[in-house]
Amino acid sequence: MEKLKIQISDEEISDLKQRLAKTRFANLPESDFKAGTDESYLKEICSYWQNSYDWRKHETEINQFPNYITPISGEAVHFILIEGKGDNNIPLLLIHGWPDSFLRFKKMIPLLTEADGNGMSFTLVIPSVPGFGFSTNRNENSPLKIAKIFNELMHNILNYKKYLVHGGDWGTSIGEKIAQYHGENLVGLHLTDVPFSHSMEEPEDASEAEKKFIKKVEKWQQTAGAYAMIQSTKPNSLAPAMNDSPAGLAAWLLEKFKVWSDDFENSFSKDDLLTNASIYWFTNTFGSASRIYLNAMKDMMNDKYNPLEKINPVNHSDEKVTVPTGFSIFPKDISHPPREFAERFFNVTYWNEPSKGGHFAAMEVPEILEKEIRSFVNGL
Repeated sequence: MEKLKIQISDEEISDLKQRLAKTRFANLPESDFKAGTDESYLKEICSYWQNSYDWRKHETEINQFPNYITPISGEAVHFILIEGKGDNNIPLLLIHGWPDSFLRFKKMIPLLTEADGNGMSFTLVIPSVPGFGFSTNRNENSPLKIAKIFNELMHNILNYKKYLVHGGDWGTSIGEKIAQYHGENLVGLHLTDVPFSHSMEEPEDASEAEKKFIKKVEKWQQTAGAYAMIQSTKPNSLAPAMNDSPAGLAAWLLEKFKVWSDDFENSFSKDDLLTNASIYWFTNTFGSASRIYLNAMKDMMNDKYNPLEKINPVNHSDEKVTVPTGFSIFPKDISHPPREFAERFFNVTYWNEPSKGGHFAAMEVPEILEKEIRSFVNGL
């Protein structure tokens, strides 16, 4: 385990600005993001990225956190480690998803490390998921493999005998796998959505609420969620375009922040969005990050997944999670599962539906998410 200093070269920054200056825009009709990122917005964000955005400023901010890198199972795993300030300190693993990065949780750091009235605070471990950001992806990591890597980090390298997990997006799938395979090491599991793998089949005894939910998910997968089918079937065709064009990368990533959030304009500054995009760009990880979709499908089908055939999950449910699990379902998130659906797969001990927030709750409404995590832990 070694300290890591993030340092992008001047040449890489200059290359990014030159590519942005040479962007060939497509001159397509506006659609209020219904057909993807509107070109007027893309031109504005790319101009800002080229002429005003200061990577060095944000690089310095990132380096103010204690960054580490350590070898685990053939990967170099990057993580931030920040000690809590209270007398009752709980280790908390925060797991991001796609299209974000470890910076999903930046706004949560000062909130969760402070002690509450009872002296409870959290020591935060915030990794870059293997294949994302500053972690490598040499071994085609799936949520199951990543779960084993993260438990190794928490339990054996950092020596936390018991720890808490919070996740969103792919963080929910990884968190679920940690709970299934290493549940004896967990205090609890807190999630903001039910892993999508569970909604690929309708339970035979599904309630009306569950049937309605499954149909909504199916519709979403065929419309706004069609990107996931591309990334789970043809990520290698998509990656060269995203790795070669920063404008293309911004269009693909930022649309998700726009349509999956509650209050886009007030929740994300241009710098928030572009620091996240810059991490994908400078680390050249769009392709490896996207392949988590393909690798998850392989996991679900015992490595027999053929992108040209109909998906037929054979092992996506595994056994029910017995670790106490809390859910905070935000109103503008991608999906809104009923509690009874979550209870099929998890030992649900906490359930709440806050009044505002979307898929990126840690970035949009960090104070609300902090209260949700603390409320869940207080009930354990």
